[in-house]
Amino acid sequence: MRSSKSRSRGNKNRNNRPTGGSLINRVFDSSGPDGKVRGTPQQIIEKYNQLHRDAQLSGDRVNAENFAQHAEHYLRMLAEAQKEVDAKREEQEAQNRERQAERDRERADRLKAQEAAANDSAAVQDEPETQSDLVDTPEAKTDDQPQPEKAPAPQAEKKPRRPRQPRKPRAPKADAAPDGDTSQPAPDTGSAPEAAE
Repeated sequence: MRSSKSRSRGNKNRNNRPTGGSLINRVFDSSGPDGKVRGTPQQIIEKYNQLHRDAQLSGDRVNAENFAQHAEHYLRMLAEAQKEVDAKREEQEAQNRERQAERDRERADRLKAQEAAANDSAAVQDEPETQSDLVDTPEAKTDDQPQPEKAPAPQAEKKPRRPRQPRKPRAPKADAAPDGDTSQPAPDTGSAPEAAE
């Protein structure tokens, strides 16, 4: 009778079939008509093809067909695994191409920004100093430097001004400052109109 350990070990890989790259290099034990054949799928295919040829040469058509079917089974397994590996590789290459394209776009954007910054700084250095937002005064103008002609600014329609209100007269100040404070000037009485008698 088998022990429980060997049973659990045998059932471990039956339900979980390996996929893709691990299947290509995995070692299988194949139970064929002539006994077990051990190896990777490619090695098992080669062994069953050799047994198929030997059975054909000996005239055993039944065993020849049996070996051919075993070889075909492993050939299909290998083809599926190879498709999965190729699909994963293409997906990885597509991701790599996308990353590379993104890096190229970022590099191009950085170069454009650097060129624009260089052009802006060169343009600032090339501008003459006379063109500024400051108002030119007659003292600043000299006969040696030609002044650029400025285009007249477009005249916006001005709103009519409201007439100014006349100022109210100030209240007269007191004649003397309290406590001899001389900080305030005394009112000028000479220019003030004299009161009527």
